[in-house]
Amino acid sequence: MKFISWNVNGLRAVCGKGFADIFKNLDADFVCLQETKLQEGQIDLSFEGYRSWWNYAEKKGYSGTAVFSRQEPLSVTLGMGVGEHDHEGRIVTLEMPDYFLVCVYVPNSQDGLRRLEYRMRWEDDFRAWVLGLRARGKGVVICGDLNVAHREIDLKNPSTNHFNAGFTDEERGRFGQLLQAGFVDSWRSLHPDEVKYSWWSYRGRARENNAGWRIDYFLVSEDLAPRIVSADIHNEVFGSDHCPVELILR
Repeated sequence: MKFISWNVNGLRAVCGKGFADIFKNLDADFVCLQETKLQEGQIDLSFEGYRSWWNYAEKKGYSGTAVFSRQEPLSVTLGMGVGEHDHEGRIVTLEMPDYFLVCVYVPNSQDGLRRLEYRMRWEDDFRAWVLGLRARGKGVVICGDLNVAHREIDLKNPSTNHFNAGFTDEERGRFGQLLQAGFVDSWRSLHPDEVKYSWWSYRGRARENNAGWRIDYFLVSEDLAPRIVSADIHNEVFGSDHCPVELILR
């Protein structure tokens, strides 16, 4: 099974940059999108052989997630059942016969870390959500823009970004707690020393200079780790300030 996750940072914009061809070329069983920035009815997008499920933010032009699947899920859940969080359209969960697939767009702590306190509550509630899924006796695949670089190897300039959103001790600590709760960072598990990024700022020619961050992930519950065939970061794909990331499970 091939999974793709991509923060498109505005799906309508990316559709004008070859999204349909990229989608078809990636040829995945599941394509999970973040930051669609859509309201219902603002786009007519479908692909032969796929069904799609969408979670829209109440705020126009903000956040939003979607999953395209070749396989029919047993059930689909939008959000995590916590009112404080679920109005931002950040989670789509598909229940499959032997695992759950969770597409997630984690809140950014923002400039000045003005949303860091909220982010910590969100992290704790999200961890409880995925552990609740795990407790139902199935594996869990988490994918999306998790808005954190876990280790210094995961961004170009760790020292100057130590106290910036996405690389604070608090955010990295919560990511570590999620791993310790029974999840594996698929790409890093296969590429322990490789430097590769999935997001680049639009400022300062960051992508041209490869001054990026790895903040897009596939995490799998430990029971699924033996099924990992490969993991990749498609930094050859343009159209967004993020690039797609990939996981293949046997």
